[in-house]
This record gives sequence, C-alpha cells and structure tokens, in this order.
Amino acid sequence: MPLDRFAGWWSEAELTIVRADLGEAVPELREVGDGLVVLGGHMNAYDDEAAPWLPALRTLLAQAAAAGIPTLGVCLGAQLLAVATGGHVQVAAPPGPEAGLVDLWWRPEAASDALVGPLVAGLPGAGDRKVSAQPTLHSDAVVDLPPGAVWLASSNQYPYQAFRVGSAWGLQFHPEASATTLRDWATWDGTVDTEAILAAYAAREDELVATGAVLACAFLDVVREAAEASVSA
Repeated sequence: MPLDRFAGWWSEAELTIVRADLGEAVPELREVGDGLVVLGGHMNAYDDEAAPWLPALRTLLAQAAAAGIPTLGVCLGAQLLAVATGGHVQVAAPPGPEAGLVDLWWRPEAASDALVGPLVAGLPGAGDRKVSAQPTLHSDAVVDLPPGAVWLASSNQYPYQAFRVGSAWGLQFHPEASATTLRDWATWDGTVDTEAILAAYAAREDELVATGAVLACAFLDVVREAAEASVSA
C-alpha cells in the first residue's frame, strides 16, 4: 500500500521504505531505526504461501513491540501485529466488508494514549461518546486482542479498530488514505460502491485530513521522545 498522505505528514522524517512484496528483505530488529510502520496489503495475515515474507514480518513486529520501538500497523499491518503478539484474525469475517467511511467510537482508555489521545482531545463529547470518521476497506478483522493489549476504539461493525500492545499500535482503518487511493482500492475490490465512497469522503475531506494529520504527527512525537530517551539513558 502507498504512503499516501503519510508521505507529506512525515516529510521531515528520514524514512527507509522496504517493499517486501517486491522481493526486498524484511529487516532484522537491529536494522530498524527509531520507529517502524507496517502498512496494508491485499493478502491476509496468515497467507504465508502467497506472501512468504509474512513470517519474518510477524517476528519483527513482535520483537519491536517487546523492545520498546514505537511501531504502527495499519490495516493488514494491524492484523499482523495482533497475530504476532498473540491475538487472532478472522479471514473473511462474517460481518462482511467494511468500506468507505466508518464512525469510530473512542473508548475512555484512548484519552490518555500517546498516539490517539491528541485526536480524541479535539473531539466533542465525553468518555466513550467521542466519535470520529475514518477511511477503511477490509473484510478480515481482529477478533481476539493480544494478551495485555489496550483496546482503544471500535465501530458498529467490528470491535477492534484500534489497540496498543507494548510499544506498538494497530489501526484497522486508514488515516493516510486520500480520495485517489480510496478510489483505486474500491475499483480493485469491485464489490463496493465506489461513487458512494468518494461522495462521502468529499463531504468530510477537511475533517479526515485533519484527524489523519493529528495521528501522523502524534506518532512522530512518540518516535522522537523514545529516541531522545534512548540517547539519554
């Protein structure tokens, strides 16, 4: 999956992009910098035959979460994180595809979270009544959180939309997705109403860009703080 809006939001960071799907080797933990991001893909979290790099990636995610390296998994990345740390993902989950914009209900635990707390702080409402819309397109889903994970957000269709385990966060949704990317995904999928998705996105684009930027900047802050703490330790 493309960096999309992440590329602009993280333009001041030094990024190393690894395309395991194109044959590039998944890095070992010692080769990871100050943070790790794993984005989405068309395969499922257990599809080791079609995507033979997945075992190495799951190992890396588990090691990073345990080692205190700030880590962000998005969509498939979140599902891989869940599996790597002891959770479970259901392929082609019975509730069916979740596509377009989804309303996320932020749990009280989200308010003090380093990644999603800044987003939640800017939302109206209180407690578990804080809601924001986010782009999404998936049919697999986390059905069991890893042991010790902190549950951060849910939707009406799928409960585990955001969680934290160790120093890693999993986001089932796509805060980075632009209208162009959503159109490409919906067209590739072929089972969803592309025009309806784009219309809904256009109606709330300013809001979606703003909340996505808050999450992206918060992750950079987490990475910087962890790096500074490591240097001073």
